Amino acid sequence: MTADQHTPWTGYQPVQAWDEAVDLDGKVRDPYRRVYSEIDRMSGDDLYSRAEALASTYLAQGVTFDHAGEERPFPLDIVPRVVGGEEWDIISPGVAQRVRTLEAFLADVYGSQHCVNDGLVPRRLIATSQYFYRSAAGIDPANGVRAHVSGIDLVRDQHGIWRVLEDNVRVPSGVSYVLSNRRAMSQMFPDMFGAMGVRPVLEYSQRLRAALARCAPGDIDDPTIVVLTPGVFNSAYYEHSLLARTMGVELVEGRDLETHNGRVYMRTTAGRRRVDVIYRRVDDDFLDPVTFRPDSALGAPGLVHAARLGNVTIANAIGNGVADDKLIYTYMPELTRYYLGEDPILPNVDTWRLEEEEAREEVMDRLDELVVKPVDGAGGKGVIIGPKASRSELDEARARILEDPRGWIAQPVIQLSTVPTLTDDGLEPRHVDLRPFAINDGDDVWVLPGGLTRVALARGQLIVNSSQGGGSKDTWVLGGERQRGRAAPPPESRVELGGIAAVPQAAHPDDIEHGQQQQQQQQQGEPRQGDGSC
Repeated sequence: MTADQHTPWTGYQPVQAWDEAVDLDGKVRDPYRRVYSEIDRMSGDDLYSRAEALASTYLAQGVTFDHAGEERPFPLDIVPRVVGGEEWDIISPGVAQRVRTLEAFLADVYGSQHCVNDGLVPRRLIATSQYFYRSAAGIDPANGVRAHVSGIDLVRDQHGIWRVLEDNVRVPSGVSYVLSNRRAMSQMFPDMFGAMGVRPVLEYSQRLRAALARCAPGDIDDPTIVVLTPGVFNSAYYEHSLLARTMGVELVEGRDLETHNGRVYMRTTAGRRRVDVIYRRVDDDFLDPVTFRPDSALGAPGLVHAARLGNVTIANAIGNGVADDKLIYTYMPELTRYYLGEDPILPNVDTWRLEEEEAREEVMDRLDELVVKPVDGAGGKGVIIGPKASRSELDEARARILEDPRGWIAQPVIQLSTVPTLTDDGLEPRHVDLRPFAINDGDDVWVLPGGLTRVALARGQLIVNSSQGGGSKDTWVLGGERQRGRAAPPPESRVELGGIAAVPQAAHPDDIEHGQQQQQQQQQGEPRQGDGSC
């Protein structure tokens, strides 16, 4: 620490968790040395002014999220999270291994169900999963990929060990914040960014487009790809529009699509155009009113039939949510060995299955020490953190567990690692997690270097989701080629994302009525995992 002057680091003190920047003795960890020294040379006023400029930029650009029914600018903290190259060389193959296991499980559970017949996973667990859809059985993807995009949530425990917290292979959201954060931060700290050799992330959109093109049905040289959005009233519309623009594909709503003779078409000013791949950002229940909810106006009738005939690919695949079930999560170590013949690179968090009587009895005795979660929950909703819960909250949780043991799991309280974060009182440690995004093109699983770091902005808060008031950080993975001399603004800062603009207003006179339908349907639906709950 700098002793002879007041700097932004003055008074920074790690808590009893793994601080990724500074250890308990005050020694700066290697990956953070450059960031530490650069901030140490700033005054507090300079750091705050940069943070205000960053927030103003995000507000003007319309980088928003939904919090308590209100659209707000997504908080981006000025201090980046830095991950060393050696650490990433463990994380990246660990995430890729996880995705391959999930792919194998999904293919099996909607196929021959060997894992059930061999006694690895109870048949009852699959049958009672909220997101297991029998209508998805027999839909074979063109290149065998069901989870084209995965978001694997990781945490670092009090010992500095990376662990998988949960899997997201339905419609994982948040990558738009990764891209927007990088563009903003590379402009804010161009010298530091370039000199540290931070690995790039803005190739994500082209990687995604290439993977989607490879999953097109049949032998099509230039498939038509669309991004299917619920519309401008969806809390993640910013992400949908950004990805469509950066991939160079059309952004469509359900009313823009129609099916004829088992094929999908989109309406254009030049007439109908056949669609080969749909990157959907609409949940299963709302995707096709013929197969799922008949009152849905967010999808289009006949999409599932067209997919079953092999005339269109829906990415991510229908029914992937069974792999997100937090009870299936508890079987992932065994499933990794079963399908891949490998030990897991990234361990799970220890978890109790509350449908098992012995485990349930132990958890009931220790409810005030543990975290209990609904198996199909998302966005931090329904989570009870025992040490912080009131007696009435614990009593209610106990009653709900006894009523539906299959609907809950329990875990020890993980003291998530902390990262320096700018607060009203200066730099303070705040708890974070990490959502790396992986793209599977059928031959290879590519993991985006970094991913979305979510930070709990309140002191001591362990739930980091934006829907619970959290923010984000730009995640810098070291190990890229360093630039010599004074670094010019890195290429990423000059990439035009296209989505960096205010969210467009309603384009049609009937959009207001249509948007009200969207909101009503989404509010009536089950807790949502992907869009709007990152």
